[in-house]
Amino acid sequence: MEQNKPISRGKWKNKTEFILSCIGYAVGLGNVWRFPYLAYRNGGGAFLAPYLMMLFLCGIPLFFMEAALGQFSSTGCITVFKICPMFKGAGYAIIIVNVIVITYFNIINTYPLMFLMYAFKVPLPWSHCDNPWNTKDCTKLNVSNTKVQVNDSLYRNLNSSVKTPADEFFHHEILKISSSIDEIGSIDTNLLLGNLFSWLIMYLCIMKGIKSVGKVIYFTAIFPFVILFVLLIRGLTLPGAWDGVYFYIWPNWEELTNLKVWADAALQIFFSLGPGWGGIINISSYNDFKNNSKLDSIIIPIVNCGTSILAGFVVFSVIGFMAHETGLPISTVATGGPGLAFITYPAAISLMPWPNLWAVLFFLMLLTLGLDSMFVTVETVVSAIIDEFPQLRKFQFYVTIVTVVLTMLVSIIYCTHGGMYWLQLFDWYSASITVVLVCLSEVIIVGWTYGVKRFISDVEFMTGEKLSWYWILSWKIITPLFLTFIFITAITFNTKVSYMGHEFPEWAIEIGWGSCSISIACIPLYMGYRLLYIEKGDMVERISNSLKPSPDWAPAKHTDRLDWTRLNLKRYLKENAVNLEDIRHQQFVSLCNNDEIT
Repeated sequence: MEQNKPISRGKWKNKTEFILSCIGYAVGLGNVWRFPYLAYRNGGGAFLAPYLMMLFLCGIPLFFMEAALGQFSSTGCITVFKICPMFKGAGYAIIIVNVIVITYFNIINTYPLMFLMYAFKVPLPWSHCDNPWNTKDCTKLNVSNTKVQVNDSLYRNLNSSVKTPADEFFHHEILKISSSIDEIGSIDTNLLLGNLFSWLIMYLCIMKGIKSVGKVIYFTAIFPFVILFVLLIRGLTLPGAWDGVYFYIWPNWEELTNLKVWADAALQIFFSLGPGWGGIINISSYNDFKNNSKLDSIIIPIVNCGTSILAGFVVFSVIGFMAHETGLPISTVATGGPGLAFITYPAAISLMPWPNLWAVLFFLMLLTLGLDSMFVTVETVVSAIIDEFPQLRKFQFYVTIVTVVLTMLVSIIYCTHGGMYWLQLFDWYSASITVVLVCLSEVIIVGWTYGVKRFISDVEFMTGEKLSWYWILSWKIITPLFLTFIFITAITFNTKVSYMGHEFPEWAIEIGWGSCSISIACIPLYMGYRLLYIEKGDMVERISNSLKPSPDWAPAKHTDRLDWTRLNLKRYLKENAVNLEDIRHQQFVSLCNNDEIT
């Protein structure tokens, strides 16, 4: 009898593990290399207005909705769609997107790992042009403390040919990059070994699921904040730092009339917090059923938002210093994306006193930020598979190994000389539109199909706390409207992917859109499959039944399920004005007439 006892899904050991996992998942590389540049480009301090508006009208409601869904059902991102089986295809779409992202995200973790290996060399190899990989175009803009004055227009004209030591180190030594995506080249041994080592670190941290993640997260989630504050203090004490800070925070209110500024704010909030990826649902599914998920869902997004703003001060204080040392305008030095993390900031570090120390701390911070995101993403895929096929739960160890090995093998393409082009391609196309559609599916379910009042009743039962009209209005009207806006702007402002000035050929763009289409197609394809092969009756009945929750949509714990069933029965009797005494009288009459009681 004991052998047939189902294996427990597991819970977080304490609430701290859950909070740190959420923060580690939400606070990632984008907070450091994307938000500061977006803020500077979109009006500086004025960008905070649309950014904070999107946080409270879209970000927090989405985060709370997914946290509540995961905590209520104690299931992953596929099984959670028992709430509305018609949309189960959205769960499969989430898994496909995550698998694609896992294959290339780990190579991003490999880059800081490789920088760390070089960070102990004196002088730093990206601080000068005397390395074997440097070309005749390598130009050190600060030599023997003598500034090379270059005006902005001249620098931009020369920028295609003049390369900094940091630029050549990243592209010629770390990546050994080819001339275009057409030239994939051979596998770079150093990148391959670094990639394998990065996978090994990640696997050791997740091999026991949330048991091992819950221990590692104390370091990987807290350490980046310690380093951010250390780098902030160091940055603000450098000459020229406050010029960079001023450049970052000075508001240009006229930019708010530009629709793209609002689109960038919406997209940044959306992709920074991570709704639609399944991670929030999965992390929350390991919570205690009575956990106050509303409070968590307010605190974590605000911490994430605050971290982005803090990272802006860290980045622009150092950019101001770099501009001061090189004599270049701040607008020329400021960059976003991987170029900020792997070219601009390392170049600025090389100009500081004690450059090796700051390099080690900075790249350790990037590594831990990346690992946190990978923990949750891989765990989301593994948990979803096991929840969908419960018989695999006793083989979780092997499911994790298979998932890691298969995605690791695919990731080898990013270890080639043309790997960065493929990384940019899939990062640009594979996820953005799909996760917006997934979130739209979720708010349609909660706001309209399942019913927002019904959902709020479930959440209030779960947390023991009344919810205000703000949540009703958000889930039913405001958040769906904002998601529609995000979807339209994501398509409208989508430009062709390029890297280092190289525009990708049409065949590559078709592959990119193909990776996006595969995941999106899961949603309508599953709808058709369910209506044609699973549901019974005429088409109206099939649609109606597939929009209703599955019979087993309920809290996982037996006692919680019984209490919730009683609550639903009372609500049903009240809504339908049914008197309990009338039911008992009908049952008595039926017994007297020997009728079957239903």
